[in-house]
Amino acid sequence: MNLDCKSLHSTGAGDCGDQRALRVRAPSRAREEEEVTCPHPADVEMCQSVLPCHANDRGQLGAGQLLKWIDTTACLAAEKHAGVPCVTASVDDIQFEETVRVGQIINIKAKVNRAFNTSMEVGIRVSVQDVLTGVLKRVCVAYSTFVVKPAGSTKVRLEPVEAPGAAEEQLEHSLASERRRLRLYNEEAFSRLMQDCHLLTGVSNGNCGALKSTESTKVESIELVLPPHANHHGNTFGGQIMAWMENAATVAASRLCGSYPTLKSVDMFKFRGPSTVGDRLVFKAMVNNAFQKSVEVGVRVEAYNCAEWKQGGVRHINSAFLLYSLSAEPQRTQAFPDVTFTTKDGERRYLAAIARKRIRLARKHILSSKEEGSLSVPWDKSNQVYLGYNNVAALTVLAGKQEWEMNSVQPKVRISMNEEQDTLSVKVEMDVEAPAGHVFALLSDLRLRRSWDKHYSSCEEVEFGDDADERVYHIKCPPINADGARDFVILLSRRRPCKEGDPYIIALRSVTVTAVPPQVGFTRSEAMCAGFLIYHDSPGSCKVSYYNQVTSGVLPYIAGNLAGWSQSLEETAASCIAFLEKVSVKTTTL
Repeated sequence: MNLDCKSLHSTGAGDCGDQRALRVRAPSRAREEEEVTCPHPADVEMCQSVLPCHANDRGQLGAGQLLKWIDTTACLAAEKHAGVPCVTASVDDIQFEETVRVGQIINIKAKVNRAFNTSMEVGIRVSVQDVLTGVLKRVCVAYSTFVVKPAGSTKVRLEPVEAPGAAEEQLEHSLASERRRLRLYNEEAFSRLMQDCHLLTGVSNGNCGALKSTESTKVESIELVLPPHANHHGNTFGGQIMAWMENAATVAASRLCGSYPTLKSVDMFKFRGPSTVGDRLVFKAMVNNAFQKSVEVGVRVEAYNCAEWKQGGVRHINSAFLLYSLSAEPQRTQAFPDVTFTTKDGERRYLAAIARKRIRLARKHILSSKEEGSLSVPWDKSNQVYLGYNNVAALTVLAGKQEWEMNSVQPKVRISMNEEQDTLSVKVEMDVEAPAGHVFALLSDLRLRRSWDKHYSSCEEVEFGDDADERVYHIKCPPINADGARDFVILLSRRRPCKEGDPYIIALRSVTVTAVPPQVGFTRSEAMCAGFLIYHDSPGSCKVSYYNQVTSGVLPYIAGNLAGWSQSLEETAASCIAFLEKVSVKTTTL
């Protein structure tokens, strides 16, 4: 998958290993997480024909069965490198991209990307091949963290992976340490986001109808660990635990939607401790929250044996969060019902799901944002009418989208996100105590934006149309973090209401003009669609909605909001409101 990771736990649950003890040595306590190299590449490959016994009722490969194969292959690669038994510490987020059906062939490749002192990262790539056509498609990419399982109390120090040769291997080797750092960072980001998510309690995902309690989806299932469920060194097979977790989660999701949901991704399996033959495993699953096109189900696994049960004790051995979408069915609205909670624990789950969704959104768009080709079109007076129309129409279409999900609620400011395929859009709603016409006049002159937007270091008008409603500006923006300074050439198209109830419109998009070529010291960036809609509320107040269809050039300025380490959008909106409510309209040129 993309770089979707969370915190690393160095104590694992049962997976795969063997009883050999080769090429190990005592670790140096002073250098706990040093790297150390293996003379042979540790990679393995598994091929499986998908049979009816592997499929669900729709003839598709069961996600639980696939998780078993993934875990087995990854474990064999880890043990091939370590030469000693290994157990799974965690499995990073997995995004399932293709549906696998009976009769197709699954190919799973696993390779140790990097070894640290007592842990290693294993990269897994899963593809599916159609027997008749021979077409090969990617199903998912995953990263597992394994730790060694030493005999007795002796610690084991892993040898490093041999120097990678191919460019792709070098990249994975380099990024392994970054993913490890990202796992730790995401725990901090989650904690920060949880501090603000309480403001979203009771916010609807946009669907009408009665709210459904998340507690009504609760599932509890028990399994007795038998010898066939154990791996070759006696612990419960981690892949089997994953499969049981997926089953419980699917039941919980189906209780919410009254249909057959499809597992789309797993937000990390985290193993906290082992279990063995004879243990009873209790799987507790419940829907945490429902969004426009997905639902998150949390699963907790507890283990106990007869002696522990008599003493009233259980062990928390695993947890994960699974995300489902609705299967494509004719004559069915593809949206989950709104949910609510009735307990304190339900509220905690509800808010935590919102925080995790924001982290996933940040990872997806920050780590893989790109565009192919230029988004700008040439501007001159001969095509100003067409560009102005396109500019206003694009903003109107963006504002008309229904599937906005609230991410932040503060006094007078609300921020929502909309994600369609790989396109992310932002909406910032502001309540302003100033007349709509006054606000329209101030926001129509981008030269005034420096007064309230810290991301504008300068702005000058470089071209204008036959009337005051079409103007081209050259905007320079200061560096953000490690990024250099950027500049934009923006066409502003503004429209007054045609009739009562219509909003004032200020549409923005990138264009190219010969008068402003790329400049030394600035990265020329582009905006696809952005702008303001200003709605009249009363003679002295209005609602301002700002929209931005995020591009790679715009992303650095909102990345902090997505990842949870900044409130730049909220701060900029508050500054905008203060400016609009204070400044006289006479300071702008209409």
